[in-house]
Amino acid sequence: MAVGGGIVPGSGGKQYEARVTPFVVIACVVAATGGLIFGYDIGISGGVTSMDEFLLKFFPAVYAKEKNTTGHDSQYCKFENHLLTLFTSSLYLAALIASFFASATTRKFGRKISMTVGGVIFLIGAVLNGAAMNVSMLIIGRILLGVGIGYANQSVPVYLSEMAPPKLRGALNIGFQMAITIGILAASLVNYGTSKMRENGWRISLALAAVPALIMTIGAVFLPDTPNSLIERGQKENARAMLEKIRGTSEVDEEFADLVEASEVSRQVEQPLKTILERKYRPQLVITSLIPFFQQFTGINVIMFYAPVLFKTLGFGDDASLMSAVVTGMVNVLATFVSIFTVDRFGRRVLFLEGGIQMIICQIGVGALVASVFGVSGTGSFSKGTGNLALALICVYVAAFAWSWGPLGWLVPSEIHPLETRSAGQSINVSVNMFFTFIIGQLFLSMLCHLKFGLFFFFGGWVVTMTAFVYFFVPETKNVPIEEMNRVWKSHWFWGKYIPDDAVGLAHHNTTNNA
Repeated sequence: MAVGGGIVPGSGGKQYEARVTPFVVIACVVAATGGLIFGYDIGISGGVTSMDEFLLKFFPAVYAKEKNTTGHDSQYCKFENHLLTLFTSSLYLAALIASFFASATTRKFGRKISMTVGGVIFLIGAVLNGAAMNVSMLIIGRILLGVGIGYANQSVPVYLSEMAPPKLRGALNIGFQMAITIGILAASLVNYGTSKMRENGWRISLALAAVPALIMTIGAVFLPDTPNSLIERGQKENARAMLEKIRGTSEVDEEFADLVEASEVSRQVEQPLKTILERKYRPQLVITSLIPFFQQFTGINVIMFYAPVLFKTLGFGDDASLMSAVVTGMVNVLATFVSIFTVDRFGRRVLFLEGGIQMIICQIGVGALVASVFGVSGTGSFSKGTGNLALALICVYVAAFAWSWGPLGWLVPSEIHPLETRSAGQSINVSVNMFFTFIIGQLFLSMLCHLKFGLFFFFGGWVVTMTAFVYFFVPETKNVPIEEMNRVWKSHWFWGKYIPDDAVGLAHHNTTNNA
């Protein structure tokens, strides 16, 4: 067996009867719109914080530094201000805390209720931000946005993994990441437009977050709940009817029996967050914790949060900075399509590994280019040629992330857990992701000021580490039924020792039947 590999998907494992029905595709597309609120927020904050009117009103010290009226001449340090970064990063701290409440909501009331709650709270936050008169209103609005995102990010990937048939689970789950990238691109376009307004452009940018919130909330109201969730809440007849509807066949006895069995095991678990610490869930716990950690240390949110700020730091003009953010946003969307069309064909590992290598090369290239232009002093400026080369390298880097660690960072943690730890596992995934998003968001401008061009090498080193981790410790999970995932762990060269034999009973049972 290859290092890091698992069993070949489908070899001795179950293949449930399932057709790809329009109903399940529509349900997954509607649910995936939950990613719009996350993406819009990621994309909007960097553009708003680069607008002069916004800085003058809320952060005049940053405005003075940017215009070089304070005698500070290092390009690296123009935007360093902890209150300014708190505007961006406070949202992610709120999302971290909210994800634990969302876990209980998702488990007790269902996935669609969590999505609806998240959408409503995000909507309130968008209204507050658009009407903000002082920094306190801004931060409170951001916190409410964070609560909404915590609920959406906890429930949507789980919903998608449970609704999708195994052979399309990757593509349909990546719809969430596609919605995130569309949200980022939409925000970049909005910022480019509102920056031309004489006044209150930033208000329009922030208030328009209400649009994706409404799309998600209204969509969630009309969504069906997943069979897994219905069984978990004792509605077995409804669950079977829903399973038949989303699979397009009445031949669902085997899958339904496995869902019921998984639910019985889940029902015995009173404290999922405590249960997930048990030895037999060690593979899921480690991977669910490390993948979102590594996802943030790719450095992607340095680009996505602060693209206009970063490009202005690198010497681009106001319009060029915002248009460069639009360009990277477009690359992000288009490259995500690559993942949708390849993830269930070539698998998760191939995309993880190829994307990692591509990101490493680009980060070294950008770091070397910035070093050659700005050096340590940070007093140079890009020529048109070097600026375009930097933008090209950043776009190739964004493309690599968009078809690897972007979507797979949400897909893999959502599909590897048994039902009894699934909500807890997803809350850990979201909370780790949000915690380190908060850390990177809060510290990035200071890191840029102090590490200078070395910042790109810093993130490149992390990408080397995480690519090696995937090679050795992340098995392939494509086409494996979600309730059959333990057989993947049992066959893995390292994780197999943590999985007791009775934990792969479903796979053994199936092998006996096939014999």
